[in-house]
Amino acid sequence: MDHVFAEAVLVTWTIEPLSSPSEIDDILAIEEASFSSPWTREMYLAELNNAGVSYFYLARTTPRKPGDASEVVGFCSFWHVLEELHINNLAVLPAYRRSHIATALLRRVLEDGARLGASRATLEVRRSNEPARMLYEAFGFSVAGVRRGYYSNPPEDALVLWRDGLP
Repeated sequence: MDHVFAEAVLVTWTIEPLSSPSEIDDILAIEEASFSSPWTREMYLAELNNAGVSYFYLARTTPRKPGDASEVVGFCSFWHVLEELHINNLAVLPAYRRSHIATALLRRVLEDGARLGASRATLEVRRSNEPARMLYEAFGFSVAGVRRGYYSNPPEDALVLWRDGLP
């Protein structure tokens, strides 16, 4: 019997705000890999024009050696309106899931949201998205309602989650 051993590679990353409209291509690639009805380039460009309300954070791999390029492997977009954050999208490339990148993104968004003056946060999540629900529950979000038929492709209800008392 042959055995193949893959070399274990520790992936490290940084979380930082979107710095250029050209980075939308990275977000779109993650959207396509993660969602059945991804947002479009036009939607993201419109969000960029909504400064002071719309925010984007990217998770980038840390280059292993000088000269290597970093890769955007996750993102979170949200709105800050008065004392509330509305998390629009949070996604990680499939190859990097289960490596705590979504946790780091959500932690940073909630911390920075609190610094912006938000005291609570909300989001919608597919009822069937158990991994996402577990992440949000670990951060203190709880179900406050249901939006019937919110999602399409496939049709599904959304759970509306809220968290009071940001970091």
